[in-house]
Formats: sequence, structure tokens, C-alpha cells
Amino acid sequence: MTEVDLLRWSPWVSVPVAFTLWVVFFFTAKKVAFALVRKFTSKTQTKLDDMLFSAMDIPLRLMICATGVLVVQNLIPHVDVARFLPGAFKSVAILATVLFFDKFARGLVTVYAGRIDILRTSSGVVQGFVRVVIMGLGALILLDSFGVSITPIIASLGIGSLAVALALQPTLENFFSGIQLVTDKPIQVGHFIRLESGEEGTVTKIGWRSTWICQPNNNTVVMPNKLLVNTRVLNYCYPDMETAVVVPVGVHYASDLDKVERVTLAAARLIQQESPGGVCAFEPVLRYTELADSSINFNVILRASDWSFTAALRHDLIKALHQRYAAEGIAIPYPTRTIIQG
Repeated sequence: MTEVDLLRWSPWVSVPVAFTLWVVFFFTAKKVAFALVRKFTSKTQTKLDDMLFSAMDIPLRLMICATGVLVVQNLIPHVDVARFLPGAFKSVAILATVLFFDKFARGLVTVYAGRIDILRTSSGVVQGFVRVVIMGLGALILLDSFGVSITPIIASLGIGSLAVALALQPTLENFFSGIQLVTDKPIQVGHFIRLESGEEGTVTKIGWRSTWICQPNNNTVVMPNKLLVNTRVLNYCYPDMETAVVVPVGVHYASDLDKVERVTLAAARLIQQESPGGVCAFEPVLRYTELADSSINFNVILRASDWSFTAALRHDLIKALHQRYAAEGIAIPYPTRTIIQG
């Protein structure tokens, strides 16, 4: 009995053997290739290559099994499964593609969730949304591959999406405003800001619908994203976290201004060096500003490492100036007004 006769009269033996050999060979080759590639990708800084190979694992297994069936059909032509193979192979290929993009997209969300504020608190929602979109598109492609018309389905989805968009218009406005805040980055979590309406505080959360701002008195302002992107915002943390601390002071008209400047800057330097949050490398500045009704006014400018230390620096400087002025005989006048009667 020849080999051809064996294949012809023993398909129940030859088919499983040929399929098993095909699968074992390519599974082994895949394992060896992945091990070599992972050894190389482990030395790279990016995680995209790791996610790529992780997402390819299951789809490649499916494709190896599917191609194994096709190879068996070509080797053993008389096995009567040819009419099912094209549709089955196409279905497996679509399923493998959907699984690849599903796992790769979820990996991207997981990796970048810690870097993007809006994903840090809602990565699960984003992963669910991405998965529904990919699975839905895969289902539509699969139906179309079997000859099912998907035009009515797409039309229904379009009409339904329009109705949902009209019903959720305010929510969608806030949603896209939140995306604008994340991409443009006028503010970030941890920044101290002042709104045009007067509220100020630390940004604690940037969500899909609203941004949360914790005020110094520990109250929280919940600002809809749509309003936030359309208002003027003063960000104390740009271009960097350091901020100027301006302390207005006034002295008597009889004061020696050179002495006032010398004494004031000496006290300011001491506070700048010793007060917590002071920028030690910064040289305090004094600038006279006006001849007021009862005093000569000037500003003393210090620098804090961030906004949270501004109140402490101002507090320490006022105490130091009050003590030094009393010791040096520099008067801080009460408001007075001279009335001349004719």
C-alpha cells in the first residue's frame, strides 16, 4: 500500500497527524521567536513593543490553527470540508484581528492612564468604551463577510447616535471641553489657580464633566469644563512653581529713605534665607511706589518656591519689619489728613 493509498483510506489518522505536526511546529517556532524578540525589547525604554507582542499572542495561535486546517485540506483534497473552510478561515482571521486590537488598545489605556489626569480616575470607563467600539466594529465586519447587509444597522446606529447626541448635548460639551483641557494643558492637577469670578484654589481633579478646585478654606468648587475653557484663568504655577511675594509697606515722610531701604532689605534677606519655602538664591527687591497722603509707600518683593509658602513669607517679613523698624526708630504712620481752613 502506497503513501497516497494510506492518505486516501485513512483520513481519520492522516488528518489529525498532519494538523498536529503543523500546529506543534509553528507553536514552537512562535515561542522561540517571541523569546528572542522579548530579550531585545526588554532593553528598550518604551512599552509599546511589549504591548504589541503581548497582543499578538492569542491571535497568532488562532491563525496557526486556521492555516493548519487549510494546509490539511490542500494535502488531503478528498476530505469533504472545503465548502466550510473559506467562511471559517475568514471568521477566525476577523476574530484574531479584533482580539489583537482589543488587547493592544486596553494596554495603551493602562500604560498612559498614569500620565494623563483624565484617564487616571476613569481608565476603566475608557477601557470599556474602547472595547465596545472595537467589538462592535468587528461584529459588523463579520456580518458583512457572511453576506449580511449592515447598511440598515449603520443607518439605525446613525439615527440613534444623533438622538443621543441631541439629548446629551450639555454633557458632550463638557466632555469635549475636558478633552481640550487635557490636550492643551492650561491647568493641571496640583496647580494653584484663580478664576475670573474670584474663586481660587488648588486643582485636585480634572474629570470628563467637571474640574474640582479645592479652596484654601478647604471648600471645593466644582466647575463645569465648558465654563472653565471659556473663562480667564490665572495660573500661579506657570511658567514654573516659583512665585513672587509682594509685601506693601509705608513709612513716615520724615524717614531717611536710604536707611529704610538698607534696614528693610537686611530683614528681607534674613527671611528669604531662613523662612520655609523661601528661594535662597533670590535677592529681595525694594521699590518705592508712591507718595501717599500720610506715608511713602514701597513694595518688598520676595520669592517663594511655590504658592503655598507665600502667606508664611509675608507673615514672617511683616513681623521682622515691625521689630527692626521699632529698633531703628523708623515710623510707620497712622493715616492722617491735614485740613487748611481759609
